[in-house]
Amino acid sequence: MSILVYTESEKGKLKKNAFEVASYGYALGQLMGSDVTAVAINSENTDALGAYGISKALLIQNSKLDVFNAKGYAKAIHQAAESVGAKTIIVSSSADTKFLTPILAGMMQAGYVPNVVAIPESTSPLTVKRTAFSNKGFALTAIQSEHSIIGVSNNAFGTVENATACDVQGFDASIDDTDLSTKSVEVDKVVGKATIADADVVVSGGRGLKGPENWGMIEELADILGAATACSKPVSDLGWRSHGEHVGQTGKPVASNLYIAIGISGAIQHLAGVSASKTKVVINNDPEAPFFKAADYGIVGDAFEVVPKLIEKLKEFKAQNA
Repeated sequence: MSILVYTESEKGKLKKNAFEVASYGYALGQLMGSDVTAVAINSENTDALGAYGISKALLIQNSKLDVFNAKGYAKAIHQAAESVGAKTIIVSSSADTKFLTPILAGMMQAGYVPNVVAIPESTSPLTVKRTAFSNKGFALTAIQSEHSIIGVSNNAFGTVENATACDVQGFDASIDDTDLSTKSVEVDKVVGKATIADADVVVSGGRGLKGPENWGMIEELADILGAATACSKPVSDLGWRSHGEHVGQTGKPVASNLYIAIGISGAIQHLAGVSASKTKVVINNDPEAPFFKAADYGIVGDAFEVVPKLIEKLKEFKAQNA
């Protein structure tokens, strides 16, 4: 039985989650005694997967897939899976992958389990551990179908190096215009040093910042930390920040190593979307803010006093350790 790992790329470069699913795929292959093959679409550095245990990769180069299209991508991955006889597919938990995977599951008649955080507890049947109840608990889910798709939760398994040579082979996926009937009209992306999906650190601001003119300190703090910037739903609804920065249950989920919330009270929808972050730091002048109950570290104080001091100390630390 073979395993296929779908590795995402953006502008020709493999994303961080590609190396995480490659690491997971290699570990699963070792557990099941199965061959592992990766598939990439229009990637320019596919051979980099060799650092994470992938010895064979299929590279689909097709101009029709330059812009993400869920049905087109699903069909290409399905064809790649059939070519190597893969029974198990490994994917990430990005927004694009969560869009295409149900389509792929329908094509393959496969059982799909998203938000998986660990290598399977059992392989007969394939039983995986996943987050449940808005990341407040875990569930063990058995996949009974012949084909299975595992969606690895962002930043849960991590990247594990197992260096080997990666044999990259071209693969010709058959995609026609009927597979691309849905078109992307506009893509709203956050421009910066890091994206919310890939960032190890996310700095997020809420209505406590009082207006868009005060976002300079959020961006400066994020710049020092090499972090992505984010915001709460009310902030994006007010037009202070792009909807592409909105995080929470109704926005983008966050699973970073460090999440810093500044001036965010912590509505239940926001907490549900960021609870997968490993360490949460809250800065708020209201000691009764709900977010403090979910935080690992909390600072009760005025953000306009606390954040500049934090920036100053971080600059000093970086200068001393340059």
